[in-house]
Amino acid sequence: MSSPQRQSGNGDDRPRTFEDLVAEGEAVPTEGWDFSWFEGRATEARPSWGYAVSLAGRLAGARAALDVQTGGGEVLDFALGRAAPGAPVLAVATEGWPANVAKATALLGPRGVPVVAVAEDEPLPFADGAFDLVSSRHPVRPPWAEIARVLEPGGSYFAQHVGPRSVFELVEHFLGPLPDEVSAVRHPDRERADAEAAGLEIVDLRAERLRVEFHDIAAVVHFLRKVVWMVPGFGVERYEAQLRSLHERIESEGPFVAHSTRHLVNARRRVR
Repeated sequence: MSSPQRQSGNGDDRPRTFEDLVAEGEAVPTEGWDFSWFEGRATEARPSWGYAVSLAGRLAGARAALDVQTGGGEVLDFALGRAAPGAPVLAVATEGWPANVAKATALLGPRGVPVVAVAEDEPLPFADGAFDLVSSRHPVRPPWAEIARVLEPGGSYFAQHVGPRSVFELVEHFLGPLPDEVSAVRHPDRERADAEAAGLEIVDLRAERLRVEFHDIAAVVHFLRKVVWMVPGFGVERYEAQLRSLHERIESEGPFVAHSTRHLVNARRRVR
């Protein structure tokens, strides 16, 4: 996501107002997981493990692969492009948001990858043991029991998850201090326990805390519209006071700094 352009966009040197920036952040489409719009507006450090490149290596050795909650298909498309030609033999993706289903279908269709519309809380419409690899990048809630069910014995789940208190400096600016039980959601220890209860064995679990910077309020507006679970029910009118105070803070102090949390999950279905 890098320094804001201080121009109005119409060729003059007039600094953009709060209203200009908010309108810009509201106008940007939110489909898919392409974050290229943030270039010049926000930055986020990336985890050291390089998930998309690592996923390509996994796909190169897979027979049948499933990508759960694929978003707009961008990460899977990149990884398939890096995998060996013809690997895996079968690849399928699921997604629950209709706009993303359409975007992922357009992107992955030329690769012969069907995108199946499945809501986050619905069972996966695949046979038991159908896949030797299941992957996911930033699932809203990992469906552990379903992941274990569709994996063949010895098959792998390889994923990057959002961790606890991710970007909470920003979240709590809008919602105020949140209770411990909310902060503990997505904790790696809890996810390890849930995965093991579903019949998976954790092979590797790594976590990192990463610096995020928002250089203008347009980036904040677009981010909260795109990542809708951060501030549920977010809207400019509803949170105008918080947006305006944050805009003034950025203008006077520089980028607003927060921290994302990510963990890499490498699990295997137990062989009985």
